[in-house]
Amino acid sequence: MISIKSLSKNYNDNEVLKDINLSFNPGEIHGIVGENGAGKTTLFKAIAGIESFEGVIGYSKGNLKNVMGFLQTDPYFLSKITGKEYLRLLCKARSQKEIAISEKNIFDLPLDQYAETYSTGMQKKLALTGILMQKNDVYILDEPFNGVDIHSNTIINQILLKLKELNKIIILSSHIFSTLYDTCDYLHYLKNGSILRSADKSEFQTIEKEMQGAGIQYKIDKLNLK
Repeated sequence: MISIKSLSKNYNDNEVLKDINLSFNPGEIHGIVGENGAGKTTLFKAIAGIESFEGVIGYSKGNLKNVMGFLQTDPYFLSKITGKEYLRLLCKARSQKEIAISEKNIFDLPLDQYAETYSTGMQKKLALTGILMQKNDVYILDEPFNGVDIHSNTIINQILLKLKELNKIIILSSHIFSTLYDTCDYLHYLKNGSILRSADKSEFQTIEKEMQGAGIQYKIDKLNLK
């Protein structure tokens, strides 16, 4: 289990995260939703250990960083590294034995090309493939469906359900509510750095309506469309 207690984050006088308290259990898929700038990516980076914070993040099985795969919104790739070399690098980082990489290429990526030449969607699929090959226990996925084609979205959905079946901990964000309905067990609505509401599947629609009503009509009226 991952337990987050009283997590806060400030950038100078700007309080980005405010007293976050959450817990994530194995075999559950949790979605973090909110508008751009709500603090989702900062929260993910704090859990991943690459962002400082106040508060406590505990993991019941030891060092979280050693068993976690973090898919960032815009994955970073070293210059002049091929897709195949990137996957080998990530496997070695988790002491995974040499495996038949071509057999794991479920997204049919051009693995002999430099990863930096890939499209945004291809880079995201390469990064996702890498953390899956690491056989992590925890997966943090920041906008895994963004910029990815429909067929690949379907594959990612099925991957998430398989990870749940394998008793992994999965935390993700998405602006596409249909994918959240399909995969998540719980949603947490983050607004202005605070968790306004957490809900199980039976109450997802409440969160969706709450987000849709958060000033959207006012913004549309300002356009004075005719």
